[in-house]
Amino acid sequence: MDSASNLTRGQVARYAMGSLGTGGFATLPGLVLVYYLTDSLGVTALAAGAIVTAAKVWDVLIDPVIGGLSDNGLARTGSRRGLMRIGAIGLPIAFVLTFAVPAGIGPAASAIWVLIAFIAAATCFSLFQVPYIALPAELTDGYRERTRLLTWRVVMLTVAILLFGAGGPEIRGMFPDDPLLGYLVMALVAAVVLGIGLYIASTVAPQRPLLPVHPGASIGTHYRDGIAVLRQSQPFRALLATFMLQGLATGLMLAAAQFVARWVLNDEDAVTPLFASLIAPALLMAPVWKKIADRVGKERGFRLASMIFLVATLVLTAMVWMPGWWILLPVALAGAAYAGMQTLPMAMLPDVIAHDRSETGGANRSGIFGGVWTAGETTGMALGATVLSIVLAATGYIETTANVEVVQPHAAVTGIAVAFSLLPAALMLISLATLARYRLREHDIIGTSV
Repeated sequence: MDSASNLTRGQVARYAMGSLGTGGFATLPGLVLVYYLTDSLGVTALAAGAIVTAAKVWDVLIDPVIGGLSDNGLARTGSRRGLMRIGAIGLPIAFVLTFAVPAGIGPAASAIWVLIAFIAAATCFSLFQVPYIALPAELTDGYRERTRLLTWRVVMLTVAILLFGAGGPEIRGMFPDDPLLGYLVMALVAAVVLGIGLYIASTVAPQRPLLPVHPGASIGTHYRDGIAVLRQSQPFRALLATFMLQGLATGLMLAAAQFVARWVLNDEDAVTPLFASLIAPALLMAPVWKKIADRVGKERGFRLASMIFLVATLVLTAMVWMPGWWILLPVALAGAAYAGMQTLPMAMLPDVIAHDRSETGGANRSGIFGGVWTAGETTGMALGATVLSIVLAATGYIETTANVEVVQPHAAVTGIAVAFSLLPAALMLISLATLARYRLREHDIIGTSV
């Protein structure tokens, strides 16, 4: 049986609201930023990919430091709210600036503008996300309560993907004669929603720590602490490697979706039904995956979800030879699996942290775990855009500016289809091998929390 530290509905709801912001920021730039750079600002595919990658590399470098700072803040003030609120305020501003490139300044200047603004946005995102990831292990010590908490977070995450992934391009499309204005209005609306979700979630952070925290003294200490949790926790290494590989697979599909709509389905607006077919099953299945996890265990449920997603991407490979609207069906299957691929590993992470506390005599390293996890997650998602940009460049994709029509070579269209299907399938297959190395079970967790 779980410990009696049950969460109120208000706590669950406020925590879930954070994914409205984190999911929105992960979705919209991942969906449109490379396309915005290549097809509206005239930036080359490789340069566009380098911009996204550079911002994410910066994100990865600062995440372990932010994790240590979050633990320090918890020790000093009794709460992780400080960094979360800075991120909640700064991210919407930086997000708008990313899509506020002045017209007519040229591709090179546009690329520099986007790079600086997006790095600022990524920094603010990490200030919120790292302590946010650390909270579940401190909000409850109940094994199944964590699954409940993270289930509703993933429900909100899927709502965010639908709102931002489908709604963002719809807002942009309201300005067909001025795409740059469309992107700016899209960013302004999105920024309001981002800010609301992040700020509400920051209020759920406990005011007092449940366990003592031993803060690090320097940036070097934070990095050493991050390396230490990777070295000392085998379950964390296995879970993080799996989540990174799957993040790369889904990040690649996300970055390619707009290109699939435009060049495979020959309809730029097709990105909306693509996202709808992904999200509707995910919304329905998130609570189902909780029930599956309660019955067979989180790790077995995670493996099942991963295998279903693998099947869906293998079916999608047929689009290389037979493009058409039929791809909505395997995308829907992937959406059903995606809910489990998000809910269950995120619910397993607090278990890993609780297990670490028992192994290390009660030391609370939640912030360090959260920083390393966020760095790994960011790496996976960022490399998705990088891999796509390499595929586009290798297959001869032609970049353009707003309102200028081009015809893509057949090799480029084939490359887009492969990036949306075969490459993610290969990554999913590798992720199943790393998941097999995760050996933590419920009986290892119950009784380890205090």
